[in-house]
Amino acid sequence: QVQVVDSGGGLVQAGGSLNLSCTASGLTFDEIGVVWFRQAPGKEREGVSCINWTGKGSNYLDSVKGRFTLSRDNTKKAVILQMNYLQPEDTATYTCAVSQWGQCLRQTLGLTGEKYWGQGTQVSVSS
Repeated sequence: QVQVVDSGGGLVQAGGSLNLSCTASGLTFDEIGVVWFRQAPGKEREGVSCINWTGKGSNYLDSVKGRFTLSRDNTKKAVILQMNYLQPEDTATYTCAVSQWGQCLRQTLGLTGEKYWGQGTQVSVSS
């Protein structure tokens, strides 16, 4: 049974930082691709960042480029979304999804393969 846990959200002031973590049990960490989505109230879900199962190369939503960094922490077996210079427009529920052998779809910021989802973590940025 695959279980995905995403965590690390919170309330910060504009300009602040948060690190979101995504872990998955039931799959081999070295074999999973990961994508982070976010959804704000009244808006459609959008892909934020994606990393291939190989760990080589990450893709980002244009509005977060230069502020967010997605990386794999092999020691913790977690994929970390480091978010710096947060702005009120970044306020949303952030959810990670993983797939075995998942490869990122650059144009849509999606992920190939059967996806397993976390429960979501709330990020709120005050002005």
